[in-house]
Amino acid sequence: MGSKVTYQEAGVDTRAAAALVDEIKADVSRTQKQRKLHNSFGLFAAAFDLVDYQNPVIVTGCDGVGTKLELLLEHGMEVEAGKDLVAMSVNDIITTGGDPLMFLDYIGIEKLQPERIKALISGMCDYLEDCGCILAGGETAEMPGLVPAEVVELSGFCIGAVERDHLIQPDTIKEGDVLVGYASDGFHANGWSLCRRILSEHGSEFSKAEVQSMLAPTRLYHDVTRAFKKGEIRAKAFAHITGGGLPENLERLFRGMGADLTIPFWENDPVQKLLAHTDAEDRFNAFNMGIGWVAIVSPEDAGFACEAGPGGTVLGEIRAGDGVSVRVKSSQ
Repeated sequence: MGSKVTYQEAGVDTRAAAALVDEIKADVSRTQKQRKLHNSFGLFAAAFDLVDYQNPVIVTGCDGVGTKLELLLEHGMEVEAGKDLVAMSVNDIITTGGDPLMFLDYIGIEKLQPERIKALISGMCDYLEDCGCILAGGETAEMPGLVPAEVVELSGFCIGAVERDHLIQPDTIKEGDVLVGYASDGFHANGWSLCRRILSEHGSEFSKAEVQSMLAPTRLYHDVTRAFKKGEIRAKAFAHITGGGLPENLERLFRGMGADLTIPFWENDPVQKLLAHTDAEDRFNAFNMGIGWVAIVSPEDAGFACEAGPGGTVLGEIRAGDGVSVRVKSSQ
């Protein structure tokens, strides 16, 4: 009879995984300062009481970090990867006018790497603490033989709620409404397959510091939506500018209408160096081009909207006719 094999010898250490759960408790507790779970069921599931909402509608979202993750891991920027993971889902949630309540993560890895995983979760908790969203649970899966040693699979899931009467209503958009854009902190987590191609071919043109600066995490735009709520100003729509850039992410909001946008020159030297290697038209469909969030408001609310978050600026107006065109102001 052959020798017996343990689970650990097969490449999965359940005891180390259990110990890791204890080690991240301090980070997880940071995400329950503004909100608390109703109960957690032995780490199998978690509950949140919607008692503070009168007529709640649940909103959900999920996303990842895309191919940007490869460079983040290569540069030891796991904390930034955790922030990206949260922002990509939370920003989608808050386009509804809702509140992000609970977040769950999935980490797939060849072999448990506690320090790397703790850094990822620390980054998640930094952003979740900022926006008052609870890290309600997650899954770290060791998958030897399936996930390559240098790879980490990363997915995030957000659950939120909004009062039915406060749901954003894009169908109220009409001609003459104003589009206000807010600055991005970089390429965020979209367009990195193109970025990686350019860096692989022209890497000698970029210093390590320049590459790392372009890897800045996706900005959270909860400050903008909170300002609207505090000011009791209702936006017609919010758009999180991700894959497809300004044209695709805006066109889905106002079918049958369009807009001609003028955006500020993107004052970011490493970004401009990379953009010089991209097609002059295609770049607007791959990157946010310096505008990571857009609010569509009535003309009388445009001034307020511009003050609702850093970099707020009027981009244009809704017009008759399909399509969104984008041009850049002179850098002078």
